[in-house]
Amino acid sequence: MKRGSTGQYVPVTAGGINCRAFIPADLPPQPPLQLDARLQSRLGQAMLALGRLDAISSLLPDARLFLYSYVRKEAVMSSRIEGTQSSLSDLMLYEMEGTPGVPIDDVQEVSCYVSALELGVQRIREGDPISFRLLTDLHRALMTSGRGVNKGPGEFRRNQVWIGGYRADEAAFVPSPANELANCWAALERFLNDTPEQTDPLIKSALAHVQFETIHPFMDGNGRVGRLLIPLILVGAQVIREPLLYLSVFLKKHRQTYYDRLQQVRLTGDWEDWLLFYADAVAETANQAVKTAQQLQQLRQRDHARLASLGRMAPSAQRVLEVLFETPIVNISTLVKRGNITAATAGKVMETLVQPQWTMVRELTGQKRNRVFAYAAYIDILNQDSE
Repeated sequence: MKRGSTGQYVPVTAGGINCRAFIPADLPPQPPLQLDARLQSRLGQAMLALGRLDAISSLLPDARLFLYSYVRKEAVMSSRIEGTQSSLSDLMLYEMEGTPGVPIDDVQEVSCYVSALELGVQRIREGDPISFRLLTDLHRALMTSGRGVNKGPGEFRRNQVWIGGYRADEAAFVPSPANELANCWAALERFLNDTPEQTDPLIKSALAHVQFETIHPFMDGNGRVGRLLIPLILVGAQVIREPLLYLSVFLKKHRQTYYDRLQQVRLTGDWEDWLLFYADAVAETANQAVKTAQQLQQLRQRDHARLASLGRMAPSAQRVLEVLFETPIVNISTLVKRGNITAATAGKVMETLVQPQWTMVRELTGQKRNRVFAYAAYIDILNQDSE
């Protein structure tokens, strides 16, 4: 439904150039959303996919092991949208103490994303509402190191910014003026917390994401915070118990359509067209997450069975496998600490598993000392839809 512009334009100066900034109207949309049969069907498919995702998280023997790696995959993909080049392996190498050779600025940004997400989920589970305090705490965690430290961590921007284009008057979009940010966020905060009326959580997450990106309250990190809001809203509403819905892979794959849909909401008020796109993003992402979890569980069962053929070494190898499911990139020290085995035993197991007939583990350094090993099949499954 094309309602016309969903806000008002006001004159501002950005970069010494006169232009017009956009202040969005409060949510929910007016006139109200038109949930026709097609849109209801797509939203229904998205909810069914979320139900399967929530179920698989409770059926896994240890959902925490899946969550560890899946959260890190999302951190990598969300940061890649912003231009970083780190891989999942880079992040895991960085998180392993004393491991050099990774792009520090990029991987620090990705690591901060993991910290921000974990903080947000913890606070939501403790009963905190999505508020200015939570939002700024998340942003501070996100921007605490790497290239973000000089971009006002935890503070709303004080300057006018624009998106796209060399000059502000040629920009693709000019978000709200700095002196309007507090009012814009207060209105969005009321909507997020169901004031004055309750909104379906899936629809709320869709509308709130657009509104946040339109307000663009920070100097940097808006895209990542806006994507973080989605799982936080759904976990807070108990639609999913674990924060396993991450749209970054889908949004990166369909980046231009995503930007077009955001802009069409602002220009024409077509929230329904955005909801169709968003419902497809949720359904495809949730279904892929379920598939990934199932593949990892099958891998675990298969490799446990394979290791049983190692005779006297089998019990130690089984312990190594459990460590690899906790952290798919390890060194001998990690195996000793987490597997409760000796360094000699860990080294002997890894020497076996890197052999061509096993193709289970890949050594990454090419060195004889301080070696690092990757559980190749596990990482390949996580990366299969990321490139």
